[in-house]
Amino acid sequence: MNTLVDITERHEAEQRIRRSEARYREIAAIVEFSDDAVLAMELDGVITSWNKGAERLFGYTATEVIGRPVTIITPTDRHDEEPTILARIRSGERIDSYETIRRHKDGSLVDISLTVSPVRDSQGAVVGASKIARDISERRRAEERQHLLLRELDHRVRNLFTLTGGLVALSARSAKTPEDLSSAVRGRLMALAKAHALTLRKPSENGHRTEPSTTLHTLIETILSPYDGRTDDERPRVVVSGPDTPIAGQSVTSFALLLYEFATNAAKHGALSTADGSIDIVCSEDEGRFVLKWTEHGGLRIDDHPDTEGFGTVLMRATVEGQLRGEISYDWNLPDLTIRLSVARDRLIAE
Repeated sequence: MNTLVDITERHEAEQRIRRSEARYREIAAIVEFSDDAVLAMELDGVITSWNKGAERLFGYTATEVIGRPVTIITPTDRHDEEPTILARIRSGERIDSYETIRRHKDGSLVDISLTVSPVRDSQGAVVGASKIARDISERRRAEERQHLLLRELDHRVRNLFTLTGGLVALSARSAKTPEDLSSAVRGRLMALAKAHALTLRKPSENGHRTEPSTTLHTLIETILSPYDGRTDDERPRVVVSGPDTPIAGQSVTSFALLLYEFATNAAKHGALSTADGSIDIVCSEDEGRFVLKWTEHGGLRIDDHPDTEGFGTVLMRATVEGQLRGEISYDWNLPDLTIRLSVARDRLIAE
């Protein structure tokens, strides 16, 4: 006698098992090849699983860490985090993402975002914890760069307001009319704007920003560009020679103002005020000091040298002696004039 047995229920159970196993394999594959570090540990903190993401983030292979306490990647000053985490996990609590620091195998510190969840058995009891860690080092570096840029911007803006206020006050001392004041302030601010443009980092062909490459020759040529040309006998109005010394930081602003004042005075009553006047600017170095020699030829013939009091004198004291820690002297041999400026070379390249 043949007996028929209904195996539908068993068949469905087997299908459910196979589907569960397939889902488990899928989840295991997702965890194993996740970009994030995924690790599991027992309630005593011993590591039980360690994916490829954890290997990349912390430098240890699974073989090196499984069976060892999770504190292997915890900096000494953060060991109190683990007991707190495990205590919360034992109570069934999930710890939402928070930012912390862990230690790489090579000893370096890694900024991470960490999420911790309880692992339960088939009866719902908490038997361990799973951790997901994400590397946020690049984001932290970007935030730090942004913070530094904002601080630098704040510093520069404050300096700009202070400098502008000083320029207006000093210009007002010698201005006889509102037009004089407007012209003086506008010219000096334009000189500063040109100098500032030289210090800006420019993008290279690959998109990266390059370091500013300002030199003294470039600065001189930029400030004196309105006076570029030739004399009546076809000689260059301005000739610059000598070493082209790098210049950076506050020195750019200081030299821009000085050169502007020299050029403005030359245009009013010096070499640039006559058709055949010219200026020789010679740069040199002497025992760690930079020397600029500004010589005007063919200026106006006057009974005495022009009055250099007012803005010029204040600028010399505040800029040359104060900021550049240098010296400046005037040698009048009318109608020619020689200005000698000497500063420590390291002051030119200091940021």
